[in-house]
Amino acid sequence: MSTGRAQALQSLVAQLQLEQLEKNLFRGTSTDIGAPAVFGGQVLGQALMAAARTVDGHAAHSLHGYFLRAGDKAAPIVYDVDRIRDGASFTTRRVVAIQHGEPIFHMSASFHRREAGVSHQCAMPEAPPPEDLTPRAGPRVRVEGPIEFRYVDPRDPVTAGPRPPHSQLWLRTADELPDDPLLHQAMLAYASDYSFMGVAMQPHGLAFQQPGVQGVSLDHAMWFHRDFRCDDWLLYDADSPSAEHARGFCRGALFDRAGRLVASVAQEGLIRVRR
Repeated sequence: MSTGRAQALQSLVAQLQLEQLEKNLFRGTSTDIGAPAVFGGQVLGQALMAAARTVDGHAAHSLHGYFLRAGDKAAPIVYDVDRIRDGASFTTRRVVAIQHGEPIFHMSASFHRREAGVSHQCAMPEAPPPEDLTPRAGPRVRVEGPIEFRYVDPRDPVTAGPRPPHSQLWLRTADELPDDPLLHQAMLAYASDYSFMGVAMQPHGLAFQQPGVQGVSLDHAMWFHRDFRCDDWLLYDADSPSAEHARGFCRGALFDRAGRLVASVAQEGLIRVRR
């Protein structure tokens, strides 16, 4: 692991911790990863951390967020947490991310007190192990980033033609993380937004890097099923069953190396092609 990657991860961990301004107010900063605006995964991770900082004894099990405006990379983001409900089994929070006096993102998150119950899951799809694959940077991401990616079927996003709307990659943080389950959840929320919407572009031979292609995340939903570590390899299996009216829909499943389904993701994004 390079020094640059380790420093990038340390910086991201610090960003996710947030500064508490008041009982329900938190402030975060941004890192320029090469995207034109604040990276959506960063806002997801920070919003989850803000919500969780107001919850005791319950763990996050789902989040549903909407991206409202492009974030300013040079300005801090204030996260305003609304304590909607504190229940014996479930606790709900609503978070609004604010910049320059306007909301850029809002999210609802639900937290569940751990309890025993029925258990089943889908089978993990076949994929080569990460050791057999070459490390690559994600789209619009600097090589020395905090997350390591290994694509099962890499392609050149600029010159590649149409391909089926399916993607597999392994991911993990560039270094070991503290033993804090919330931090691992926030880190996975951050990483889950990398290259996700690009799956909906694949059948059309499009990519973020191509001139005239506009891709913007509209929403992002995530469910945490089982405990996991984001500093150990996770297989991200994603597909896009539909694109219509300039919107592409993607869904993903994340498995650990033991084959356990640890999280599920869904997202719709805006895809415009300006000829």
